[in-house]
Amino acid sequence: MGQSTHSNKKIYFEIDGNKLDSHHVRLLKTFNRLMTHVLSTSNESEYFDGAADALRMCASMIKQSNFVENSVDDIPYAEQVMEFSMDTLQEFMSDSKVVTYDN
Repeated sequence: MGQSTHSNKKIYFEIDGNKLDSHHVRLLKTFNRLMTHVLSTSNESEYFDGAADALRMCASMIKQSNFVENSVDDIPYAEQVMEFSMDTLQEFMSDSKVVTYDN
């Protein structure tokens, strides 16, 4: 999907956008800026509000995915995937699990 490099305090991401529409790219750029702010802020309200905005934006991106937009079924995939995701998130929160990707 993509790769990142880190040098001189800047991080560069490379994402294959061949299957992304322009609104997908805008969402990704906005999400990146928002998450950077959430991860670096020392202000409590910005932390809480930014985290809530990030989760809403993530849900929006999932709902605007090509899978949902190209679906010919009358199945409400976007709602189902959000319910599944929230159930999974709630399970992780209940079990006090933290997902880490740096091992």
